[in-house]
Amino acid sequence: MIAPPETTRVTHRRVACDGAQAGIPAALGHPRVFLEIDEHGYVDCGYCDRRFILVGGPADGVDQGDLPDIASGASL
Repeated sequence: MIAPPETTRVTHRRVACDGAQAGIPAALGHPRVFLEIDEHGYVDCGYCDRRFILVGGPADGVDQGDLPDIASGASL
């Protein structure tokens, strides 16, 4: 598997993503979506593929290239 293009470590299970990043303002990103991190400890944004990893969760500190993509609401 290929590692996600960008990962963000967060401390809350519910996160928002609007595609903003260094050099790209939110207005040029994508519609704001709210994502919920489940028992796997991470979730991927369906628009920009940014991965949100829960600090201290099961995916924290793991090689991200070994984990499958999990979009919000999806299950393995």
